[in-house]
Amino acid sequence: MKASDLRELSVDELKDREENLSQELFNLRFQRAANQLEDKMKIRNTKKDRARILTVIKEKALEDEDKRNKVNGD
Repeated sequence: MKASDLRELSVDELKDREENLSQELFNLRFQRAANQLEDKMKIRNTKKDRARILTVIKEKALEDEDKRNKVNGD
């Protein structure tokens, strides 16, 4: 998952994806605890994808705040 692709999505879509990745991460950790996890890199990749999504959400929030400040003359 690339950040450039994520920037094209809306905030609602990003939040949905973040929720899905959080649930997937929980399931992967549960599998690891039960020694049923086959691909240990999947946890790492899921955490990175989730972090990318959270970063893009934060960027969009800051952009919106900057736009509001420019309109208000601050």
